[in-house]
Amino acid sequence: MNQANSPQDRPSAFQVAAIQMVSTPILEENFNTARRLVAEAAGQGAQLVLLPEYWPIMGMHETDKLTCAEALGQGPIQNLMAQLAEQHGIWLIGGTLPMIANEAGKVLNTTLVYGPQGQRVSRYDKIHLFSFTKGAESYDEARTIVYGEDVVSFQAPFGKVGLSVCYDLRFPELYRALGDCTLIVVPAAFTYTTGNAHWETLLRARAIENQCYVLAAAQGGKHPNGRRTWGHSMLIDPWGEIKSVLAEGEGLVSGSIDPHFLKGVRDSLPALLHRKL
Repeated sequence: MNQANSPQDRPSAFQVAAIQMVSTPILEENFNTARRLVAEAAGQGAQLVLLPEYWPIMGMHETDKLTCAEALGQGPIQNLMAQLAEQHGIWLIGGTLPMIANEAGKVLNTTLVYGPQGQRVSRYDKIHLFSFTKGAESYDEARTIVYGEDVVSFQAPFGKVGLSVCYDLRFPELYRALGDCTLIVVPAAFTYTTGNAHWETLLRARAIENQCYVLAAAQGGKHPNGRRTWGHSMLIDPWGEIKSVLAEGEGLVSGSIDPHFLKGVRDSLPALLHRKL
């Protein structure tokens, strides 16, 4: 056996988990759910945990999130995420929370990342804002959210992690701009209608075309405000195979990031090297 290819020389797998929630308008309820599910994930060995979009609040009205918007480094939502990361010694990708924006009556929909010592290591403001109208169903995030501008990734122990949120999933040019990632994360609150039609297809496409793992944490159920989200949080490998999925309700999905498997996919089908554009 070639010594370089021996099992002891292979990079070790890294355990990850995605939290699925059915968030309510009450922050403390959502805080308690996050505490419980993050503890469960860490107890099962997860070293990186992803929360869903809008995990701290799904208000009765779209303007409700303005009342709990936080300045960077200040506020109970950020304090809790830092505490959970440090308490469990994990990398915590905090879904999204409302951050104070420079535009009156609006917030930024922001992902914050915390390291195992509870330190903030990265920030991403959601770039693409969702708009959808079909019959009585209508959404327009731009009414209360300011567009983000910067493509963001961070370095984890197993490789580069690309940050994206929900509607970003429909824009493959964002993921190309992220470059060579080991893992792409997608915290989301997909509607039941659009999720049923496109969620799995888009997630698997992003994994296949970027030859990396994709971890998606979703809202999944009927919320007090009447909105129904699709759920189906999942982990997908670089070959496009779904490794774990939770259809609906609170809970988590988990699995491993295996750098050896990722390398095998890229070596056998070197599509990333074949790009011309």
